[in-house]
Amino acid sequence: MSERTRYSDEELEEFKALIKEKLEDAYKYYNSLKEAIVNSDGNDTSDTSPTFKVLEEGASTLNKEEAGQLAQRQMKFIQHLEAALIRIENKTYGVCRETGKLIPKERLRAVPHATLSVDAKNNRR
Repeated sequence: MSERTRYSDEELEEFKALIKEKLEDAYKYYNSLKEAIVNSDGNDTSDTSPTFKVLEEGASTLNKEEAGQLAQRQMKFIQHLEAALIRIENKTYGVCRETGKLIPKERLRAVPHATLSVDAKNNRR
């Protein structure tokens, strides 16, 4: 029996559904981070004393910076998921880019945007 070189169309559809679900969740989280950065909920410090206002604005700036970093990281995750959808369409999804062998389904379910098998990833260290 020869070794498989790609996942079947049915298996790819299963992964596509999983990725789309993760993508939807990722966009929701990204949008909530963007709202935190813009502070669109209207909570401000206009009704507090000047001393507390300075402290609150400093904390608010720090929170916005953290949210900005998280938003950047989340957008990178979204881009990886979208790239995985393209690989599904090209029927190259789940193939290790270093070994050319199939990445185990368990790994793809845990990290659906993976492009390396665990062995290949460990060998890169």
